[in-house]
Amino acid sequence: MIDKLSWIAVYPEIILLVMACVIALVDLGVTSSHRKLTHVLTLLTLAGVAALEASVAMGGQTFYGFSKMVVVDPMGSWLKCFASIALMATLIYGRPYAADRDMLRGGEFFTLSLFALLGIFVMISGHNFLVIYMGLELMTLCSYALVALRRDDATATEAAMKYFVLGALASGFLLYGLSMLYGATGSLDVNEVFNAIASRQVKHQVLVFGLVFIVAGLAFKLGAVPFHMWLPDVYQGAPTAVTLLIGAAPQLAAFAICIRLLVEGLLPLAIDWQQMLGLMAIGSLLVGNLAAVAQSNLKRMLAYSTISQMGFLLLGLMSGVVNGNQLNAESAYSAAMFYAITYVLTTLAAFGVIMLLARSGHESEEISDLAGLNQRSPLYAGVMAMAMFSLAGLPPLVGFYAKLAVLQALISSQLTSYLVLAVFAVLMSLIGAFYYLRIVKVMYFDEPVAPNAGPIVAPGDASAVLAVNGALLLALGLLPGGLMTLCAQSVSSVVKSLGT
Repeated sequence: MIDKLSWIAVYPEIILLVMACVIALVDLGVTSSHRKLTHVLTLLTLAGVAALEASVAMGGQTFYGFSKMVVVDPMGSWLKCFASIALMATLIYGRPYAADRDMLRGGEFFTLSLFALLGIFVMISGHNFLVIYMGLELMTLCSYALVALRRDDATATEAAMKYFVLGALASGFLLYGLSMLYGATGSLDVNEVFNAIASRQVKHQVLVFGLVFIVAGLAFKLGAVPFHMWLPDVYQGAPTAVTLLIGAAPQLAAFAICIRLLVEGLLPLAIDWQQMLGLMAIGSLLVGNLAAVAQSNLKRMLAYSTISQMGFLLLGLMSGVVNGNQLNAESAYSAAMFYAITYVLTTLAAFGVIMLLARSGHESEEISDLAGLNQRSPLYAGVMAMAMFSLAGLPPLVGFYAKLAVLQALISSQLTSYLVLAVFAVLMSLIGAFYYLRIVKVMYFDEPVAPNAGPIVAPGDASAVLAVNGALLLALGLLPGGLMTLCAQSVSSVVKSLGT
């Protein structure tokens, strides 16, 4: 008999699942090429779920359901709330783009997005290896289908094949690593695995062997070096609306499963996985920034930018435990959570501008397509400039504070190796500033050329959301304390419940 608390733990997921099915059925009767009714129902569903998750998160309670297979805590609830809002913004930006490219012949764009979000919710709430893996597969299978949604586009089909093959390989790595941990500890429950490892009665060699495969699987989902091969090709080849779908909200889920698996389950092995994350962070910062300099395609450049940004996120995750001491854990993991949220916010703004500049028959995804954008639309140029400045880590935008929080977590460890890493990260950020500022230079100082010299026509709702998006980049940079406190309180509840 399933207790009442278990149903309460998953009621946002139940609402999301039911509404996804209802919207799929309602869409059968929609004849509009823009799928207006489907779009409105989807946005209302996302707004309702986001409000539910926010109310749960503000309650500040942590409880479990289904025999501790599902956990509800402030961190998970806030991440699900932000993921829902990110998907709302993505669909508002993406609907005109998708309609112009005949991607709305059916309601699959909306229903697959909702099912992908359901997978994200399951990943974030999962407190059992199989539940986490089930959520991961639901999200990725929907993502594969979304990338291939333009069935007649050879580039999108090629990107979907690459994503599917490499994604299946990464899922195999993760599943094999989880099976090794199950064989070593005899449990699939995250807390029981934590306690089994902490008891030091499990062979360390077996645990580390499984840990290597788990970190490899997680690195693929984050897009970290050396498991980044799929990212540039998929970002460039997928329709831009889908690129944002797989590049925004799923990053919050990837951060969540890193916390669930590495922190809540494998923190006693921190000395092992932190070294792996450190190497991947160095590689991601180096490869991402150097490769981005050479790109002329804006989406491909942002893909390499994502790789370098994930390097910073990994720096936050790897600085939580210092010489077996967890005193730095809350500040380090909250900095990483803050970084993940602000990165998603910035990515939404950047890809939102790319989509709103695109029109039927023209993608507007080359850097040269942004030439003279300030003359055509000061709003779009201003938002894009703020996104680039934020990614570069320039004050007073939120990206500066995000990078500063991660660097503070590294420096507060007082380890020489971590200090060297902090200096290296700053140097790589200087390289990154070059290609971000190049975008600003093109928008403000280059002359527009045909066919990019005409006026910009975009829906009012998309332009309004873009303006709010840009304003948040500045507002959260000037007043980051509220979001940082929220992240700190959320992570604190996770750290305090370790092993319980």
